[in-house]
Amino acid sequence: MSKASWKYLFLSLLAINIIVLVTVIILINLPAKDEEIAKIDRKDQGVSFVINTNRDDLNTLISQYIEKEGLAGPVHYDVHLSDVVELYGTMPFFGRDIELKLTFVPEAQSNGDVVLKQESISVGQLNLPVSYVLTFINRQYKTPEWVTIQPDKEQIYVSLQNMELKSDVHVKAKEFDLKNDKISFVLTVPSLQP
Repeated sequence: MSKASWKYLFLSLLAINIIVLVTVIILINLPAKDEEIAKIDRKDQGVSFVINTNRDDLNTLISQYIEKEGLAGPVHYDVHLSDVVELYGTMPFFGRDIELKLTFVPEAQSNGDVVLKQESISVGQLNLPVSYVLTFINRQYKTPEWVTIQPDKEQIYVSLQNMELKSDVHVKAKEFDLKNDKISFVLTVPSLQP
């Protein structure tokens, strides 16, 4: 091959690499559409109990739930409560798995649901937009139906009222203050109809 042929092949390869890189950057910066959440404010009929718990007990419950429901799936992730809600997982990037960590501040809603507002993000040494990472998590991670990831709002909506429990029991968050380790829920057991 002549020098001119090598030069054209090299420039062609360089152009392909630039096009791929520009495409990846554009896709990363495209906003994702959030799912709309049907907010329910149940007026449960039955007997209600207030349950107070702490981060350690709730961490154990979350780990068991992820394992039992098979949510650890092909892309494994962990949720841990400290002063904030921490989400640990991996994300494939150019053939490698990159460690990711997101932190969220929980807010109990008046209807008993919980909104996790994104606080910080760490994806290896990459500086990726939060909406891109949340879109990836939404597509690749297996989450319960009552958990809605909203990339545009940079939050996760946890609809506890839509969580199906045995015997038609309903759960609402009353207080979710992780910094002071004060967590309480209202558990409503339906009345027996004669």
